[in-house]
Amino acid sequence: MDLAVVWAFLIAFAVIAYVILDGFDLGVGILFPFLGRHENRDTAMNSVAPIWDGNETWLVLGGGGLFAVFPLAYAIIMPAIYAPIIVMLLALIFRGVAFEYRFKTVRGRFLWDWSFFIGSIFAAFAQGIALGTLVQGIEVEGRAYAGGWFDWLTPFSLATGFALVVGYGLLGATWLVMKTEGDVHDTARRYTFPLAVLTLLAMGGVSIWMPFLESEFYWRWFGLPQAFYVAPVPLFVLFAAYSLFDSLIKGKHVRPFLSALSLFLLGFVGLGINFWPNIIPPDVTIWQAAAPEESLLFLLVGAAVLIPMILVYTAYAYWVFRGKVVEGEGYH
Repeated sequence: MDLAVVWAFLIAFAVIAYVILDGFDLGVGILFPFLGRHENRDTAMNSVAPIWDGNETWLVLGGGGLFAVFPLAYAIIMPAIYAPIIVMLLALIFRGVAFEYRFKTVRGRFLWDWSFFIGSIFAAFAQGIALGTLVQGIEVEGRAYAGGWFDWLTPFSLATGFALVVGYGLLGATWLVMKTEGDVHDTARRYTFPLAVLTLLAMGGVSIWMPFLESEFYWRWFGLPQAFYVAPVPLFVLFAAYSLFDSLIKGKHVRPFLSALSLFLLGFVGLGINFWPNIIPPDVTIWQAAAPEESLLFLLVGAAVLIPMILVYTAYAYWVFRGKVVEGEGYH
């Protein structure tokens, strides 16, 4: 068994679990100022209040796992994206404080509303910039980062930042369609259509741009016979987009959220096709970046216990707080 490959898939699973689970509650924050009266915002926040902190467990697992399992990758990637990572962490702190304090004040509620909104926007945008920086390639010399302080600030990274903001907004809107009723549900449904269009345009633009960043990316998508193997991915994206719009037109509640999640999953698969077997494009592979095999095995024993526990806890939390959130009732 190749432990480096096993750990690569575990880290990838933690990352996509975070993007999916924390993505929709960041999306709720992105939509916060557009939900109308404060009772609507109360309902929206109550829909994610019981689960948002558990969702961020996967961020800790992904970041900590990268540090422990692929220390070389951690040492190269982090200096390249220090600025967006610091912005993301500060934004997440603002969000966390807003969750706890917004319901404890009336006069200062607007301040916490804006903290929740701004924290959500900046966290999503910073994550997109960090992703764009990794995709466009990091300059490496020997075993160290060789780029500058502002290599993360490029047109491509800004584009991926925007794409992630609108994508998270779509997840948030479809989550509210699924979890709420009445005015909040109707408002979220109205925003879902334009956000779906923007998300698909952003995904298309970034996807077209990526093959021209690295010759290896271009070869994997347009070279023969590789193009035949990856062709199902864009076809599945078209099917997911159809399912999303069809479910919205038919007034479905759950399927729009599942369709939006499938778009993110397919986007992640596309990234995996570009990256494999590298962990840092274009030259650092997972085997070059991995810790010694003894360390990988030792950590895998702990992960075999920890990850199922997190999955069970997460599934139980979602089961307990299943169903629609009613105005005036909620976690707080």
